[in-house]
Amino acid sequence: MSTQVMPTVFLPHGAGPCFFMEWEPADTWQRMETWLRELLPTLGVKPRALLVISAHWEEPVFTLNIQPAPGLLYDYYGFPAHTYQLQWPAPGAPELATQVTAMLHDSGFAVATDNQRGLDHGVFVPLKLVCPQADIPVLQLSLRADMDAAAHIALGQALAPLREQGVLIIGSGMSFHNISLMRANLAKSNPTGQVFDEWLAEVVTLPEVERNQALTDWQQAPGARLAHPDAEHLLPLHVVAGAAGVDVGVVAFREVVMGVPLAGYVFSRP
Repeated sequence: MSTQVMPTVFLPHGAGPCFFMEWEPADTWQRMETWLRELLPTLGVKPRALLVISAHWEEPVFTLNIQPAPGLLYDYYGFPAHTYQLQWPAPGAPELATQVTAMLHDSGFAVATDNQRGLDHGVFVPLKLVCPQADIPVLQLSLRADMDAAAHIALGQALAPLREQGVLIIGSGMSFHNISLMRANLAKSNPTGQVFDEWLAEVVTLPEVERNQALTDWQQAPGARLAHPDAEHLLPLHVVAGAAGVDVGVVAFREVVMGVPLAGYVFSRP
């Protein structure tokens, strides 16, 4: 078992299977792809397992995928046929799921398990770049459908001890997720939603108590509902921020894509 304390990571997962198809312009997702491919070497970590919270799985209570060999869920539509043949055969982590279930129960959460759902594209699309060998066990944990910000921070706090056991906690979402605006702003040089991006960049660097309070009240932030008409692509950040505890956050990736700023954040010990 690793004695290294894992960081926590919020990563942008792009648009559908964007990294594995042609796009116009051709370099639209190139920098994000490079950052994802270099993530583990850059962090200098070798996790024993990945615990992933994706924007694309919501359940009435927090739910764990307990399959030993989870399949893939191609939950995107209208993309080239070959993108529905992508493979990422990472093993599941049922023993870790049992441990997490107990941890969450002890923290007062209702928890369910699922042994049929595949890993959605918020998991396998970015992790196919992060871990192309598919040799690290992965456990997916759902969002809770009520989208309660404080509950998702508390979820992360309950998961925090896993960081000392070699588990890398990853939130997979988007720092900006307003699809209609992204389509409309393809050619704009002044990114829509920059004010919310700047707010997030400041918030992740705040001390723990202030950071968590700001994230709890995220809807009051400037440009919040422009950037996120719905909360599901932001709340994975709340989970990894909760799990970070006193550790400091930094903007590890930022680029304007399709007219809007998209960012990734890492929380780690100095």
